[in-house]
Amino acid sequence: MAELGSNVGVAPLETLKSMSGLEFLRSIADGRLPAPPIAAMLGFHLAQVSEGYARFEMTPEFRHYNPIGAVHGGVAATLLDSCMGCAVHTHLPAGTGYTTLEIKINFVRALTYQTGLVRAEARTLHVGRRAGTAEGKLFDAKGTLYAHGTTTCMIFPI
Repeated sequence: MAELGSNVGVAPLETLKSMSGLEFLRSIADGRLPAPPIAAMLGFHLAQVSEGYARFEMTPEFRHYNPIGAVHGGVAATLLDSCMGCAVHTHLPAGTGYTTLEIKINFVRALTYQTGLVRAEARTLHVGRRAGTAEGKLFDAKGTLYAHGTTTCMIFPI
């Protein structure tokens, strides 16, 4: 997992343009490219990536809590947005980018610092020339579902 001060940053645009989405994400997962600052800030990492699939992992902590005593829903939403967008990204050729147009998240149960390791997994549903869709699920180590969602991503040349 990336910590602030380690291999954290944003790859140059020319690097992004020169690699397919799958190559780019594999380079982040294996440490050849830096992990994004948001991953270090929240404490998650890209654990596995293949065509049409992405998995992020993290352990929720007290620092992620909202005022009502549970992990803020934005943490789960960020994990799901990340894995769903990256699942779409795995299909993209070099010189192509994406951005999230819409996410829909359903929270099933609250995360706490006692939940332990969680994983957010996503698989693409459809990827075309201009848009891609994916679905994601957030589980604990026992396979208990905590949240699920869908995304629509806009695809464009960079």
